[in-house]
Amino acid sequence: MESIPNISDAEWEVMKVLWTKTSCTANEVIDDLADHTDWKPKTVRTLLNRLVQKQAISYSQENRVYTYFPLVSEDECVKYETQSFLKRIYGGAFKPMLVNFLKEEQLSSEDIKELRDILDDKKG
Repeated sequence: MESIPNISDAEWEVMKVLWTKTSCTANEVIDDLADHTDWKPKTVRTLLNRLVQKQAISYSQENRVYTYFPLVSEDECVKYETQSFLKRIYGGAFKPMLVNFLKEEQLSSEDIKELRDILDDKKG
């Protein structure tokens, strides 16, 4: 897998906006995040700059307007974060995490059926 940048929780919020819209200006990201954060515009611009430095996003400039777009897909980042979490918390082993999850979660019969189907697909 190509190198996936390590993205902070705050940067992840910015990435979610860009993954949803595929490209947008800083002001569009600021407006979108204003709905569920209390971040100042300067904070969002700083996060955008960090993501550019990490090569998670890039931009094009037309006149004085910067349009940002992701360089890494959401799927790639989710996969990377999942593997990173498994390594940090469970020493890279999936089974202990799954066992812990199944013990702690309230699962509906629909959830259980979906998990069974996934396991059956893996087996087959």
